[in-house]
Amino acid sequence: MSLTLHFHPLASFCWKPLIAFYENGTPFEPVIVDLGDEASRAAFLKVSPTGKMPALHDDARDRTVLESTIVVEYLAAHYPGPVELVPADVDLALKVRQADRFYDFYVQHPMQKIVGDRLRPRDKTDPFGVEEARAQLRNSYAIIEEEMQGKTWAVGETFTMADCAASPALFYANKVEPFGDKFPAVKRYHDRLLARASFARVIEEAGPYFKLFPYNNG
Repeated sequence: MSLTLHFHPLASFCWKPLIAFYENGTPFEPVIVDLGDEASRAAFLKVSPTGKMPALHDDARDRTVLESTIVVEYLAAHYPGPVELVPADVDLALKVRQADRFYDFYVQHPMQKIVGDRLRPRDKTDPFGVEEARAQLRNSYAIIEEEMQGKTWAVGETFTMADCAASPALFYANKVEPFGDKFPAVKRYHDRLLARASFARVIEEAGPYFKLFPYNNG
């Protein structure tokens, strides 16, 4: 098989390319990385020297692609399917990329700050940084609330890479800073994402690993 994806089923940034694969039924070989296992870690570092997931290797093109967004871009360019995750229209593609960056930087990043703080030793936590991250999430929710008025997906009526990014970002963000009743459009969008077959499959496959998630309460 040409494509091999190195990932972990619980890692939020790994969900983005998984959704992309499942959206278009693109065949690939999954390799689950366990950074806590010496052999698994050593093997992965040969693929991704920074130790960051996901990493895609394409045997047919002798190419390794790192970073979730770039993996999806690579699939869209070299292994396209019926779902056009990165639009051919330049202006529309820019909107998709902008939304993708928004969900990564302003939803995923603060969410991971909150989760990461839970993993720190008790005397090394950062309450101020966590509250800043929570404030960033609430501000992002307000932006999404306005943006999603009258829209089905992140960039209009077509599912794109932006929705691949929004899916894990909102799923985990809602765990650590729940939407509540203040952001109904965000919740409706989140519910549509949950109902998407590709995302539902990712969540189902991650199920056995959720016990490892350190922040199951808001």
